[in-house]
Amino acid sequence: MTNTLSDPAENLSLLIRCPSVTPAEGGALSALASMLEPLGFKVTRAVEREAGTPDIENLYARLGTSGPHLMFAGHTDVVPVGDEKAWTHPPFAAEIADGMMYGRGAVDMKGGVACFVAALARVIAKDGAPKGSVSFLITGDEEGPAVNGTVKLLERMAESGERWDACLVGEPTNPDVLGDMIKIGRRGSVSGYLTVHGVQGHAAYQHLADNPVRGILQLTQALMDPPFDAGTDAFPPTNLEVTSIDVGNTATNVIPARASAIFNIRFNDTWTADSVKAEILRRLNKAAAEGALREGRPPVRYDITWSERPSHVFLTRNEPLIASLSAAVERVTGRKPALSTTGGTSDARFIKDYCPVVEFGLVGQTMHMVDECVALADLETLTQIYETFIREWFAAHAAA
Repeated sequence: MTNTLSDPAENLSLLIRCPSVTPAEGGALSALASMLEPLGFKVTRAVEREAGTPDIENLYARLGTSGPHLMFAGHTDVVPVGDEKAWTHPPFAAEIADGMMYGRGAVDMKGGVACFVAALARVIAKDGAPKGSVSFLITGDEEGPAVNGTVKLLERMAESGERWDACLVGEPTNPDVLGDMIKIGRRGSVSGYLTVHGVQGHAAYQHLADNPVRGILQLTQALMDPPFDAGTDAFPPTNLEVTSIDVGNTATNVIPARASAIFNIRFNDTWTADSVKAEILRRLNKAAAEGALREGRPPVRYDITWSERPSHVFLTRNEPLIASLSAAVERVTGRKPALSTTGGTSDARFIKDYCPVVEFGLVGQTMHMVDECVALADLETLTQIYETFIREWFAAHAAA
């Protein structure tokens, strides 16, 4: 069984054939459990619940009882396939053509899970179990609202006494080729919902109305300019994007009563979620107080609501973890990976509260796309990187 598990392509094919579109488990966690149990893992399945959100199945598995303790984290849920007829190969068939395996989740991120299982199987076959503990923390809610997944599974396992020394998340971090990039942190994220209130009226009698479109344009411009900062040594500049402006008006001769906008800001370590919200409110209040663009109108009237769960900025500075992974990548690929904090958020934002965390996985060029696919050669290379990393990390702790 171990020899079969050491083949990442075989592992991945089993996972892809499970239609685990969020929030469905689809058999993916059961397939993973069937891989881990023969390697000696004690597997725990947990269903997490919260009112107003779908129930989510998650998996935690541990091999070993002593420290040091290395966690591998990730997810087996995937995004919808879109137009299935547009796929060259069926999205849940794991078909192979011209050295590529096709299927939803091939790179995001069933491929990373499959490779870490294979890497660990190889380590165990060659050296025996690592001198310490290895665990898998796998959710079915990363691509969904992320309410009943990693965050609650971490709480559950920590309450049961689990402690971790480091974590590797297998997200597809490489932009072009394996070895390009390790994520050592993530920007924070806050979303806001802005409404400007006006007075509805006839477009030909504008003096009797107050057009909220003018106000929403004034306020959103104030959110985007001037820049929030110039970036820091570890992070790019903070960036705010207005992602929607809407008045819900289909008439051409009616001034609407209200206008709304949605925005998202990705902020660096210059800010916290609270301080960046305060800066946004300062800008909005200043722009609103300057009055509407039309003379004689009162200040812009607005209200704002915030997303319930902001993502907090973090930066990992754990040198043994970063050095072990960087050395493994360079040894296998010959490339020195960039240490980056770019991109969106991931479940690492929850894990950072429990232990140092970094991210490294496959090339992400086809994630969420039609015909998502991975090169079989990349599966083998990533497995070798993970195998080397496991040895490097445990060796570094043994020498400490």
